[in-house]
Amino acid sequence: MLPHHDTIVILDFGSQYTQLIARRIRECHIFSVILPAHTSIKDILSHQPKGLIFSGGPASVTQAQAPKLDKKIFKLGIPILGICYGMQLIAHHCGGTVKPTPKREFGRANLYLDDFEDLFKGIKTKKAFPVWMSHGDSVQQLPSGFHVIGHTEQAPIAAIKKTDGAQQLFGIQFHPEVAHTQHGASMLKNFAMHICHCQPTWTMGSFIDQAIAEIKHTVGKGKVICALSGGVDSTVAAVLVHRAIGDQLTCLFIDNGFMRKNEVTELQKTFDASYHMPVRIADHGSTFLSALGRTTNPERKRKIIGRQFIKVFEYEAATLGTVNFLVQGTLYPDVIESLSVNGPSATIKTHHNVGGLPKRMKFKLIEPFRELFKDEVRQLGLELGLSEPIVMRQPFPGPGLAIRILGAVTAERLTILKEADAIVRYEIEQAGLSREIWQFFAVLLPIQTVGVMGDQRTYEFVVAIRAVTSTDGMTADWAVIPPEVLGKMSNRIINEVHGVNRVVYDISSKPPATIEWE
Repeated sequence: MLPHHDTIVILDFGSQYTQLIARRIRECHIFSVILPAHTSIKDILSHQPKGLIFSGGPASVTQAQAPKLDKKIFKLGIPILGICYGMQLIAHHCGGTVKPTPKREFGRANLYLDDFEDLFKGIKTKKAFPVWMSHGDSVQQLPSGFHVIGHTEQAPIAAIKKTDGAQQLFGIQFHPEVAHTQHGASMLKNFAMHICHCQPTWTMGSFIDQAIAEIKHTVGKGKVICALSGGVDSTVAAVLVHRAIGDQLTCLFIDNGFMRKNEVTELQKTFDASYHMPVRIADHGSTFLSALGRTTNPERKRKIIGRQFIKVFEYEAATLGTVNFLVQGTLYPDVIESLSVNGPSATIKTHHNVGGLPKRMKFKLIEPFRELFKDEVRQLGLELGLSEPIVMRQPFPGPGLAIRILGAVTAERLTILKEADAIVRYEIEQAGLSREIWQFFAVLLPIQTVGVMGDQRTYEFVVAIRAVTSTDGMTADWAVIPPEVLGKMSNRIINEVHGVNRVVYDISSKPPATIEWE
């Protein structure tokens, strides 16, 4: 780790909200880094933190298998803020009592402040305000030296502090990082700036400088290959890495056969005109289709495609001599949904570029965006000088149409979906809705239904249209598309795409559904 700005270290105990804490800190222009809860004191100190935040998590501090802390962390003299499980952990380690609550709190609660200094500085209201709770345990008895600074109707100890001594300790039972908590961003800003005395010097420009320095330091004189998909993430990653190491980078676009209609041709034109970087396009469509076979399980599909990508990269890289590193545009949502990397969080689904990778590879990974969200990568792309149409391109999964064909993937089904998806994209763009909708596409369902065409009975496939609004991909809501636009898409798909006689519209939000169907 190279020297950087004032830093807040966030220890992740498995909360799905951990990256939101980092985002709130970055919104204050202060650098933050997320580390696993089990990180050693030595590794934590290597980041030269000015403050520590313990995230929430699904465990109970009273459980034997609950994530533990080195007690020496409380002797570092660095301010600590515990959130939800983090607060209970502080109380437990400092001699307080944590027990299951008679009434659990999940969702909205009203917080009453008992203190208007430090963490709550500048929050000038004596009325209760909404916060977001998610806990079954609570602090029943305070450790020595701690004071209650906030309470709710169900939690008489909802916020605590200890400021007399070598280390300032704070705990809040609710989640300040989520939008549902009023004044939550102010609390985190108070902790970072007024309690930890961090200077607001972090910007997207400084992130670029830091990332370039680290890439140079990591790569040295080695050769690098970039897994270029044409999507926003890999494109911005390629431009960033190229700025760092120039001709040591070769961009490789693998046509896996699961791209959208005419996409490979369009992307090749874009690369040549906009990036002026060497890009090799390799057609391996038949290889990927053969590897999938008749696989229907979505997790198996993703893992097969992930492993096939690595095999192909190793094959293509062999023609370039010794290649040491592989660049990927992996984002934080990919990581948190795929693996318990930073803590004991649940696996939602395996992304081909995270959980789908084999344990042994010939390449070392370079993933400069592993702690960023999609909207932050878009901002980064603009900062690097990429054009707005490229930066605002909607997300497209690495496995491509293979996970938008439910069930087995065949050449016939790929053709059907490519044609249907092209109609969906064209009509939404023609209606002027493409900038309002985060993602829109077609899905081919593994069922056939009875229909009537030209007085003849048909038994053909069903296409689902999926369109959602979102800012970061972690949550999403279905997009309200005018009925006439939906009607036009349905009419065109049924009339123009051979093999389809029914079209439906998906009105599920994330959660409980995911954006992709597989």
